[in-house]
Parts: sequence; structure tokens; C-alpha cells
Amino acid sequence: MSDLDPLTRLCPPPQPPPAPVDWGRVEAELDMRLPEDYKQLASVYGPGSYGGDHISIYHPHGVTLFVNLTGPMPSRIREHLQRDHDQGTNPVAYDPHHLFAIGGTEGGQKLFWITEPENAPDAWRIAVSEDKGPRWFTFDGNLSTFLVAVLSGRSDIPQFLDLRGLPADFTPAVAPPFEVGDPPMRGPVDTDDIRDWARANGFRVPPRGRIPREVREAWERAHPA
Repeated sequence: MSDLDPLTRLCPPPQPPPAPVDWGRVEAELDMRLPEDYKQLASVYGPGSYGGDHISIYHPHGVTLFVNLTGPMPSRIREHLQRDHDQGTNPVAYDPHHLFAIGGTEGGQKLFWITEPENAPDAWRIAVSEDKGPRWFTFDGNLSTFLVAVLSGRSDIPQFLDLRGLPADFTPAVAPPFEVGDPPMRGPVDTDDIRDWARANGFRVPPRGRIPREVREAWERAHPA
């Protein structure tokens, strides 16, 4: 049984299968080996999101630069972490050189591989950071196991209540109808500011928890960095 089997039983992958990934090219572009469970996951599911569109995982075929594994976002997020680490702005649970961003949530959390040891990617664990805050959670397992734990409801992450009770489903990504340029270099954003802006501009947004993706994207278009 592969690491992916529990996830595919819980959360059926899309049909027809996605386009194949040239993993040799991807690993050469990133200059690092990738975990086998991630390569299986990305090959079977393709680009998209899990848990009612709540958890987005970066993919080599990401439909925008915001969600592309080989795009600029992982290095830009690491730059922010390094700045926080050096300036003491926000606590960073690990050396930023050993954190590689692999996705995020609608609640603003970011998901990382903890790339230690560097030469053993199948041993990498998962870290989750709070949106503009000090809280971190470390999951002692790989990405596929993390998704199973969250989507099955077996995960106990008291810091991040919005990761509980998510539906066990996968939503394939759809390319936007407009051209998406290079993601801006943006620092941490106060989610209350997004809610205030959204309400003032006619969007319905809950007082707490996840901010709908369409609201966050509209806010980003209205507030270029």
C-alpha cells in the first residue's frame, strides 16, 4: 500500500486523470529532490484544492503563479520568513532555510515542508503557520498523511480551528479568465482589514474563520503591492 492509498479512498481523485508531470525537469528547476508521496499526489490529483476548496496545494502545473510549485511564491514566502526571523517581527518555528512553502488555506495559514534532512525528502514533516501571528503547528508525517488526518477529522490542531470539519473532497483548479501577472511582494495582511473592505464593497464575509477565496482575490486586485 502506498502513502496515497488512504487519501484516494477518503477523497476520490478527479477523472479523467490530469496531465503527467515531468518530475525530472521539476526537480532540476527546484534543485532539490521531492518527496515520493507528493509526486504521487500531484500526479493523481493534479492542481487544485482540498476540503471544500479550503486547502490549496502548490503544483508544477498550477494555473497561476500564486499556486505553482516552481513559481516565485515559495522563495518569496521564505524571504518574508527570513526577514521575520532576522528582525524578530514574528516568531518562526524553524530556520527559514529549512522551510519550503507548499500551499495555504483560506484562513491564511501557510503549509511548509520542513526540509530536514535535506537529502531525505521522504522523511520531511509538515509545518503550518498562522496568518500574521506567532502560532505554528508541526505535523509528524508527510503531506498525504496530513491531508488524510485533516479531511478525516482525526487531526487535533487546536491552534487552527478552521481546519476542522472540512469535507473530504478535491476541487480541480480552473484557469482564471484573465491574465494573472507576477505575484506582488506583499507582507502580512490583517484579515480584519480584508473583512472591512469586503463589507464596504458589497461582499458577504463571515465575522471570523475563513475568508472566501473570491473575496481575498478581489481584495488583492484592488490593493496591488
